[in-house]
Formats: sequence, C-alpha cells, structure tokens
Amino acid sequence: MIDFNQLSEKRVKIIIYSTTVAVCALVVVLNQKWIPHPDSFPHFIYSLPKLNAFLNGSCSILLLFSLWAIKNKNIERHKKLNISAFILSVLFILSYVTAHYFIPDTKFGDLNHDEIMSPEESNTVSGIKPLYVIILLSHIFLAVAVLPMVLLSFYYGLTDQREKHKKLTRFSYPIWLYVTVTGVIVYLMIAPYYNY
Repeated sequence: MIDFNQLSEKRVKIIIYSTTVAVCALVVVLNQKWIPHPDSFPHFIYSLPKLNAFLNGSCSILLLFSLWAIKNKNIERHKKLNISAFILSVLFILSYVTAHYFIPDTKFGDLNHDEIMSPEESNTVSGIKPLYVIILLSHIFLAVAVLPMVLLSFYYGLTDQREKHKKLTRFSYPIWLYVTVTGVIVYLMIAPYYNY
C-alpha cells in the first residue's frame, strides 16, 4: 500500500498525470482496435455496456450521498462513499475498455443493425442525434479532464489537506457527477441500436 504522506506533492502529481495519460492511451488503443483481438470471445462481453451504465448510475448515487454526508459534517461516511464511488469508477474503466475492445462500434440510429446508415434511418434520428452527439462528446471530454482532478482530490483528502481538497472538489465533484449521469444517458440513448 502506498503511504501518500511520504510522497511529495510534485511526485504525486507526476504519478497522477502519468496515470491519466496511460489510461487515455489505453482507451484509444483498444477502442481503435489497434491490437488484434480474437474472433470469438465470451458472450458476457455483450453485457458490459449495461454493466457500465449500472456502475455509472451507482456512482452517481454514491456521489450524491457523499455530498449529503459532507454537508452534514460526517467526514468518515463522506470518505467511505467517495472511496466506493472511486472503486466503481475503476471497475467502469476496466469494463469500458474491455467492451470497446471486443464489441464493434454501434452507429446511433442504425435500426436494422447493418452498420450502414440509410437515408431513412438518418431521417428518423435527425432531430435527436445532435443532442446525443453533444451529450456523448461532453461526457468523453469531461471524463478525460476530470480523471486527474479526481485523483488529486483523493490525494488531498487522504492526506487530510482539507483546504486544497475543498478548493479542487468545487470543480471536480460536479464534473465527476455529470460524467456519471451522462454515462447512463448515453447508454439509454444508444442501447436500442446495439447489434446483439
């Protein structure tokens, strides 16, 4: 176990930023299918998007309870809820990269699941697709942006640097909550078009 109190803040930041770059690189490499994957794989892989939505939704609930706990000055409960939300987020990242590595990309609006958007299919979703794209892109970009902020917030919390923790979580908390909520929304919007 890492004793965060023994590490300098500079070193911790280097670890956090390196971890963020590594996670983002892994997501891109696996999502772009740059590493060959087997032609067959366990069927449970197709359940991972639903699991991802469940993990995101559960994380959202934990984050809301965490806010309630700290507003009521229950620091221990706040800490436990945040650690639980963090664990769910780690499980989400593992499940997300696994799913996107194996499962072919799904096109929003592809009703017949042939991976080709016909003019009729495009017309069917033309009113809602811009909203989907905005939610999806904001979800992705903010997920990348919030990762180092969450990790640094955890460092400040675990080392009892309360003022720094409070200052940073004013930004990281609403972004993290937005990312978890929009993760569920993205799933609900794209799920009808899955080809499995």
